[in-house]
Amino acid sequence: MRRLRRVARRRRHALVASVAGILAVCVAAVAVRALLTGGDAGIRGGVDVDAPVPEAAAEPALAGMAADDAGIPEEDDVARSMGPDGAGPEEGGNGAAAPAPEAVEPRPISTEGIFPLQDAVPPGERVPKPAAVRGLYLNAWAAGSPKRRAQLIDLANRTEINAFVIDIKDASGYVSYRSVVPEVSRIGADRDIRIRDVRGMLAELREHGIYPIARIVVFKDPILAERRPDLAIQHVEGGIWRDHNGEVWVDPHNRQVWEYNIALAREALELGFSEIQWDYVRFPDVPRRYMATAVYPARENGETREQAIREFLRYSRDELAPLKAPVTADVFGLTTSAGDDMGIGQRWEMMVDVTDVLLPMVYPSHYAPGSYGIAHPNARPYETVKIALEHAIRRTRGVDGAATIRPWLQDFTLGWPPYGAVEVRAQIRAVYDVGLDEWVLWNPGSRYTAGALADASGKAPDLPLPDHGSPPDRRAPDVVTPEPAAARLLGRPVNQAQDTIPPDR
Repeated sequence: MRRLRRVARRRRHALVASVAGILAVCVAAVAVRALLTGGDAGIRGGVDVDAPVPEAAAEPALAGMAADDAGIPEEDDVARSMGPDGAGPEEGGNGAAAPAPEAVEPRPISTEGIFPLQDAVPPGERVPKPAAVRGLYLNAWAAGSPKRRAQLIDLANRTEINAFVIDIKDASGYVSYRSVVPEVSRIGADRDIRIRDVRGMLAELREHGIYPIARIVVFKDPILAERRPDLAIQHVEGGIWRDHNGEVWVDPHNRQVWEYNIALAREALELGFSEIQWDYVRFPDVPRRYMATAVYPARENGETREQAIREFLRYSRDELAPLKAPVTADVFGLTTSAGDDMGIGQRWEMMVDVTDVLLPMVYPSHYAPGSYGIAHPNARPYETVKIALEHAIRRTRGVDGAATIRPWLQDFTLGWPPYGAVEVRAQIRAVYDVGLDEWVLWNPGSRYTAGALADASGKAPDLPLPDHGSPPDRRAPDVVTPEPAAARLLGRPVNQAQDTIPPDR
């Protein structure tokens, strides 16, 4: 009997230890996720960096560049793991979006009877554009969290920051708030609400004089593509085409796709956003063997990629003109100096006169070694940004109705060296030194380096230009260079030397 009791006690102890181990793993997993999402209280804040990358920060890299939606502002995939593209749970939610239902019946996308919205904010009551925009990217998790938003508003109040770029639809395809656009609920794009009180958020920004910019990812929309396969890029052998990461894209030639995004933009402006920023306004950047299998059902009359992108930008600006708001677009950093459209439809001269602002993502980490004659562009942020923007200015000169140039700058670490106040301020200084005065910082977790910013009076920090020399020898046993989280979130780079995208067929 005693022996049986001892066996029973041992089994109970083993069970308790097992449960404790499982709980420890769960707690650790939650902690890691909270770190990646950048959420407040260790839970919220994420990024849609699929992302500007903007398309906004890191987009899949071209020509050997480092990485992609984190945002970056594409944003890009960073969002999915760090917040805007899927990271922390929303207020009152469990952090898991419901699975998308099956494909819906194709039908024309209509907004008849929807606009103007009830209680639409008139153009004259929106926050006016500052003399020079100096902004921060806020993924939808950060924007929707009262605590994180308050911290970022406080940062803006104390510094030169006067604008927030906020995810309305990121590269996940989810719309951040409850939309009245019928197609949103029909395709299930309302199943991961991250900003529960969008009007309240905008009223708070208006109270502090912060200029709100609505970021909308256009052609990388997996929900619309999966639920409306008639709007997706197709595979030459049938079915929906997938890129080298297994992701689906909508057809940039398709005007129904245009109408869906324009409806979201109109809604955002009538809610009180002051500016529209298109991201992922491009074709997929993929290896040649993948692009060779892509078919664009809506392509007509031999329309080229760059013509399709130009026409979308022109048409969307015309459609939104009655709302009297700037319409802008994020582009790859290499667009400023590339001689062609890089296979994605982004040619500087074809975009600069059909937008109000162009935002090249000139993140130093995204340039290959040797770019612009710089051995390690990420270690020379001032020179890299300066040269990239000089190309943009030169190509814009003499263009009638040319857009303002407002670059996305890097406030995140991707590879060597780590980025801090010195590296971030060096990029801002480069903007000013080429004669520009607007910029936006990208960080997929929406956590920024305050020490890099001028104070509210405009006094800039007195920081030297960085001088990092050569990268450390990664083979040396005493050198530890951990892989940053963002490196796993920005997609796989395309080797342009081996996998070039063919010309339009």
